[in-house]
Amino acid sequence: MKIVPIRAFSDNYIWTIHATNNKRVAVVDPGDAAPVLDYLEAHQLELDAILITHYHNDHIGGVNRLKEKTACHVYGSKYDNLDFCDTLLTDGERINLFNQEYQFAVLHVPGHTLGHIAYYDSANELLFCGDTLFRAGCGRMFEGEPEQFYASLQRLAKLPANTRVYCTHEYTLSNLAFAEYIEPNNPDIKELKVQCQQLRDQDKVTLPSTIASELLTNPFLRCEKASVVERMRQLDNVNSEQAHSIFASMRRLKDNF
Repeated sequence: MKIVPIRAFSDNYIWTIHATNNKRVAVVDPGDAAPVLDYLEAHQLELDAILITHYHNDHIGGVNRLKEKTACHVYGSKYDNLDFCDTLLTDGERINLFNQEYQFAVLHVPGHTLGHIAYYDSANELLFCGDTLFRAGCGRMFEGEPEQFYASLQRLAKLPANTRVYCTHEYTLSNLAFAEYIEPNNPDIKELKVQCQQLRDQDKVTLPSTIASELLTNPFLRCEKASVVERMRQLDNVNSEQAHSIFASMRRLKDNF
C-alpha cells in the first residue's frame, strides 16, 4: 500500500493512492491540477479516479482540468451535487478502486459543510476525512450546528484505533498549541508536539495520524473528559456538561486563537 501527499497551496495535501500492481492512482481533493499533473508525468502514472470530500475550492479547484486531461472518474457527495461528478455518493454507499484493492465506505459527516463526506476503508484501515477531523483539531463550523458536527466527530472517533487518518491540511502545530492551551497538563499532547515540531523543522509531513492518537491529544474528541470540562468553565464560563456545548464553546475559542 502506497499513499503519497502532493503539496498544494500553502498547507494542502492532495493524497495520492497508488495501485499495487500497475501505474494507476487515485487522488483525494485536488484543489490544484498542476502539482497532480506534474506528479503523474514525473512518475509515469495514470489517474484513474478522484475522491471529493466537499465543495470548497481548495479541494475541487483542479478537478475539471484533471478530468479533461485524464478522463478520470470523479466521486463526490450527493449532498453537494457537483456537476463534474460521475458518481454522487450518500452515506452507507461503497466504492471500489483498482479491482477492489481499496473498498471505501462513504460516511456523511456534516459540520464543516453540510454535505461533507469521508471515505473509510476498514480492510486497509484508512480514513480520508477532508476538513472534518484534523490532527489534534477539527475544521471550522461553516454550515453545521454544534450537535451535528460533534456527532460527526464522534462517529469518526468510534472507528478502530489503528485507523490511519488522512486529513487535507498541515495544521498540526497550530492545533497542538491550542490543544495544549485546553489541556496544559496532558503529557500526550506535549510529546506529540515535540515529535511534530521535529518533523516540520525538516519540512516533513505530520500526517497521517491515527484514531488512537486523536483520542489522546485532540481536544475536540475529549469534550467529555473532566479536565476539559473544567478548563472550559475557566476559559469560557461554560456552565453545561453536555459534550456538544463544550464542543461549541471550544470551537469558538479556536476560531479566535
